Amino acid sequence: MPNFVTSRWVADFLFGFGALFAIINPYGLAFIFLDRTSGLSEDERADLALRVAGYAFAVLLVSQFLGSQILNFFGVTIPALRIAGGLVVAATGWSMLHALPGTAGPHAEATADLATMKRMAFFPLTIPLTTGPGTIATAIAIGISRTDSLDAMFGSSIVSLAIAIAVTGAIYHAYRKSSAMARVFGEEGTSVVTKLSAFLLLCIGVQIIITGTTDVARTILDGASHTVQ
Repeated sequence: MPNFVTSRWVADFLFGFGALFAIINPYGLAFIFLDRTSGLSEDERADLALRVAGYAFAVLLVSQFLGSQILNFFGVTIPALRIAGGLVVAATGWSMLHALPGTAGPHAEATADLATMKRMAFFPLTIPLTTGPGTIATAIAIGISRTDSLDAMFGSSIVSLAIAIAVTGAIYHAYRKSSAMARVFGEEGTSVVTKLSAFLLLCIGVQIIITGTTDVARTILDGASHTVQ
């Protein structure tokens, strides 16, 4: 029995970590983070990476344990969360795609000021760029899947905490090493990867909007069909 429980915990951890890691894609976002913080020194960037990772950890924990209750309290649906977050993500990707060569986009001047970047650490660097609506929705789904049994709830809560720690560690490592990865790719390679990442960010934002809009349309159609019946 203990072996069965342990194997289930491991399976739940691997599933949760794999899902969140794939959605966040921290090593892909590392070039976006580097672009946003191009005016900072290595130590300043490391400090900001730690701050963003800390915020991401808090977002993951709140989403897993309290996400559904918070959304219900404010009357916010998952589709609305996706559409709003998708708009911000798409707008960021669009602005980065059209940034002039040699600049860091529309916030280039702000990147030279650590204090300004710290104020941007939660929004938009953490939400929605790092832990966006897709991440929040997935974390909420993981939290909802926990059983109501007291014994099992304790174990699943530990698993949820471990998932948040592991994902946060990956985010911090990717962002902390973003400049090192850029040196490996070189200036031209980094520029290409950054533009590709910005385009993917735009596509992700559009896809999130489409998903949210589809959910809304499905709800409306289901309501209309029930009314007709």
